[in-house]
Amino acid sequence: MVYAIVRAGGHQEKVSVGDLITVDRLQAAAGSSIELPALLLVDGEKVTSAADELAKVKVTAEVVENLRGPKIVIQKYKNKTGYKKRQGFRAALTKVKVTSIA
Repeated sequence: MVYAIVRAGGHQEKVSVGDLITVDRLQAAAGSSIELPALLLVDGEKVTSAADELAKVKVTAEVVENLRGPKIVIQKYKNKTGYKKRQGFRAALTKVKVTSIA
């Protein structure tokens, strides 16, 4: 089994060919192809972690869609003072499908 650890959207993700991952928003349109930097490559029993060898590894992925995450409600409350605050947040995300690891 071949898989790679890549840096995507500020996080590290374990990916193999055909995986769908959701990462922080990337500046790419839906349907475009991107290349993710590999940090580690595992090919069966062989593990590659040297920087000069990883520079040759290409992990390509296709942007499926840009979307927004679920709403997170942030509430602050202080007892007996009348202070309440309510705020919401939705993260900007990108769904990516890994097409090849070479």
